[in-house]
Amino acid sequence: MFLQRLKLFFILLTIISASLLIYFWYDNYKFKTSDLDESTKRKIYEKTVYLQKLAYSKFAISKNIPIKVSDKMPSNLFGAATLSQDGKIVVFLNKKRFKESIDYMIEDVLPHEYAHALMFVLGDLSKENGGHSKKWQSICKALEGKRCDRFVNYHDVIFDKTNLF
Repeated sequence: MFLQRLKLFFILLTIISASLLIYFWYDNYKFKTSDLDESTKRKIYEKTVYLQKLAYSKFAISKNIPIKVSDKMPSNLFGAATLSQDGKIVVFLNKKRFKESIDYMIEDVLPHEYAHALMFVLGDLSKENGGHSKKWQSICKALEGKRCDRFVNYHDVIFDKTNLF
């Protein structure tokens, strides 16, 4: 009797585990092959508009800087601000990182990269501290960036993911 129950338990455990494995695989596949959901896109848009207003009110900059979400960026990057040879400035956000924490990407990474973009607009192409000079930090703080550090603090990302309230 005990062996039959044990066998049934392991069969049920195997079925549940296989079901969860298939669900997580499908969820990951769906994320990789589709756009961000509309709610996330709306949050990015609203934050971008807010950052544009702050840039105008604090620095008199009214340049429209496009924000693009890319799944082509290396996984170790959260975002990047780019300045092309013809003067176009674009902020890229790593789509893969949105799976970890949408709020961190919007509230921390977006202002961080937008501050870099404003440095380009101001003509400051300083490489000081990897582009994270005191001037950049003051711009980032003026844009209400939560953490205007040089690099991502992975503890913040993990804490944000586990924060239930």
